[in-house]
Amino acid sequence: MVKTIITGAVISKGYGNQPAIRFSENNSCARFKVGCKVFDKKAENNTRWINFTIKAFGPLAERISKMGLKEGSYVNLSGRPDEDVWNEDGTTKRQPVIILDEIEYCFAGEKKQSTQGESSIPAAAADPPAGSGAFTGYELVGDDDLPF
Repeated sequence: MVKTIITGAVISKGYGNQPAIRFSENNSCARFKVGCKVFDKKAENNTRWINFTIKAFGPLAERISKMGLKEGSYVNLSGRPDEDVWNEDGTTKRQPVIILDEIEYCFAGEKKQSTQGESSIPAAAADPPAGSGAFTGYELVGDDDLPF
């Protein structure tokens, strides 16, 4: 199996007036685009943006809903490449997509101002989403008395 890993991706703006992340009626499917800045010596400032369409299903789509991601949120993700195929006006169209396996916060907003030279932390990491059972971006797995 081919695995795709993307770090530091930005949740892209929704097309037209659509939300950045679209969910099915029962939150069993999520679809969104992420952008990544890549080096290109022929582009202005030696960088350009590439975009990927991401799809998530089942519990992963529900988790994305709880994460409170929005346009401009930074994420790390991994998944497997796939392809959407559909017919439009008698023509078969294809679009590459990534079926999501894992997602985590990378950075989610403006940094808070540091007052005495302390390292600043992302605002989203300091202020988790409100509400009971809201996803905070950190879930401990196993014993909390880790040796490292």
